[in-house]
Amino acid sequence: MDRAFLLNFLRQLAANNHKAWMDANRADYHRARAIYTELVAELLRGAQRFEPDLAALSPSDVMFRINKNDRFQQSNEPYKRHMGAGVKPGGRHSPWAGYFIALEPGGESYVGAGRWMPEPAQLARIRQEIHYNGEAFHAMRQQPELLRHYPTGLDRSQALKTAPKGYDRTDPDIEWLQLKSHFVWHSIPDADVLRPDFPEQVLTAWRAAQPLVHFLNDAMAAEE
Repeated sequence: MDRAFLLNFLRQLAANNHKAWMDANRADYHRARAIYTELVAELLRGAQRFEPDLAALSPSDVMFRINKNDRFQQSNEPYKRHMGAGVKPGGRHSPWAGYFIALEPGGESYVGAGRWMPEPAQLARIRQEIHYNGEAFHAMRQQPELLRHYPTGLDRSQALKTAPKGYDRTDPDIEWLQLKSHFVWHSIPDADVLRPDFPEQVLTAWRAAQPLVHFLNDAMAAEE
């Protein structure tokens, strides 16, 4: 699995992010895509061993397209600078929490897990679960194995500045109720992406986040 070729292709794409270059290098793109597909297939097989709800998925179900989605474009570049996958029940675009991997050169690769920016009804259920079962939530987010792989814990970059509707700003869990995403992640140096045991390291990190994924999915599946 030539992940060095994949990173090099993405490095060149970042420097030549336009359709003419991609058209001229389409063969290299397909080779890089095949290498990433092979990695995702290996990760998916590993994840299916501890997450039965992923059993029916194939790499094509979980891999994101390299073309940018117009709704989220923040530049005129037509292509993403990374290749990514969202491994969760129902595939990459499903509303459930799950596991993520993205490769981007320059130390921008990352492994992550959880639910990024859930829909309002889902977010309301997650907040309700945190409010009702704070002890279980805090025990989960402070698990040593989770923090060993994600030292900064839950990402707090997406949060309200005040209390969400229905909650008091003096609530002891207010900083967690303000979160709009419930996600853990850590970046990966290029040298680690190239290691033979890289897939095993990703799976170990995903397994460490399994209690978070289950907490979120159980909360989102609950009746209002």
